Amino acid sequence: MNSFAQEEFTKRYSQGKSAFESGQYRQSVKYLEDACKLVSLNSGLGGEVQMWLVNAYQAMGDGESAIALCQSLCAHPYTDTRTQAQRLLYILKAPELQRPKEWMTEIPDLNAKSSLPVNRRASSPRKIEPKRQIELVDLSTVNTKDNQFLLLSLIISLGAIASLFIL
Repeated sequence: MNSFAQEEFTKRYSQGKSAFESGQYRQSVKYLEDACKLVSLNSGLGGEVQMWLVNAYQAMGDGESAIALCQSLCAHPYTDTRTQAQRLLYILKAPELQRPKEWMTEIPDLNAKSSLPVNRRASSPRKIEPKRQIELVDLSTVNTKDNQFLLLSLIISLGAIASLFIL
């Protein structure tokens, strides 16, 4: 492969992967098919490109093409490609699971015309409640007499400390 073909292959391959990763599967298939034409399909790199192409076919909804290409990759000369193809083929041929409606969440179409009138407000603004004021306590009503507890606890504490020094 000459340097121009190598550059073109690298460009198409990276464009195909980028398109796949961004969800543009039709564009990805186009780029990856172009990349396959520029590389030896029996090489390790050729197998890698074809594996991406299998995934792009499946993501695009063309399961038959994905399975056909994956079956041909099961006989690929490179062991890694062959193993990946066998694993992916097992997944592609698996029956589709039936999901109950309760498991599904409907996402509303925001582009569809809304059934709500255009001039209807979403919600009314809430009233802002003022912050609560701190209630001040009249100190003349508070019992400020000492109940002698403090003096008793001080005497007991001093006695305990003194007994530690005596022993």
